[in-house]
Amino acid sequence: MRNNDVIRRVRYALKINNRNLIRVFELGGLKISEEELEGLLKKEIEEGAVNCNNKTLDAFLTGLITYKRGKLDPTKAPANPDVLTNNSKNVNNYVLKKLRIALGFRSEDMLEAFKLGGVHISESELSALFRKPDHKNYRECGDKFVRVFIKGITAMFRGDEE
Repeated sequence: MRNNDVIRRVRYALKINNRNLIRVFELGGLKISEEELEGLLKKEIEEGAVNCNNKTLDAFLTGLITYKRGKLDPTKAPANPDVLTNNSKNVNNYVLKKLRIALGFRSEDMLEAFKLGGVHISESELSALFRKPDHKNYRECGDKFVRVFIKGITAMFRGDEE
């Protein structure tokens, strides 16, 4: 799934307007103009579309956590925070993890979102998506899971389906 699609769909699901979306990016440590934002939100076939790299997606997801949950107390910050780099393989796992944190979802909420999106997964399948890549039960998250999850949170927060 393209990074631009993640931003566009999450923005729609959570009813975030452009002004607040710029604020989300700023909270994530990335200053972005309205013109740059418009380019990110355009579909790839539209004129003026800008490809969103992993660093920009990371700023969006990190900013979304701060936007939805408030600033983290520096004394409670994790020692090794996950960082999304441009050569990261498991971008989808990272997206799910950050969305779970931003929305304050527990396992039950995640399972409900997947169910609303049209996929039934077990709790063990869900936990496999959040394990470290070197764990024996780690499972790489496909584009379909991210798409279905965002469809589910759209139904939760907007009361409709994408």
